[in-house]
Amino acid sequence: MINYNYESEFTLFNEDVYSDWIEKVIVSEGKSLGELSYIFCDDNYLLEINQQYLDHDTLTDIISFDYTEGDVISGDVFISVERVQDNANDLNIPFEEELKRVLIHGVLHYCGYKDKSESDEVLMRSKEDEKIKMFHVKH
Repeated sequence: MINYNYESEFTLFNEDVYSDWIEKVIVSEGKSLGELSYIFCDDNYLLEINQQYLDHDTLTDIISFDYTEGDVISGDVFISVERVQDNANDLNIPFEEELKRVLIHGVLHYCGYKDKSESDEVLMRSKEDEKIKMFHVKH
């Protein structure tokens, strides 16, 4: 089950379309969906979480807490809508495109992909691109 929670003015339209896509991504990685919660918030909300739980004093676009057990993907994904918008502006891409990248980034972490080293980051970006393309596929 995928839940969407809003701690800001932002609302994700077509939640069902996003849920279907995210579940397809999970299945494409040989995993199954457990309980996944997305929490959309602003910079200050996410900064507080970053400081309290990770001891980081920086702004970020996403923080994910992984509760995955075996091949059952579960977790809480906190997304700063402000950061996503700023990143989209910096990259000169539509907000929705960057949002898809961030939405699936957390799931890919739960599937075992890392992004700390340069080679891991390249693989993560490649997987993000691959999974974003799945968003448009109709079955």
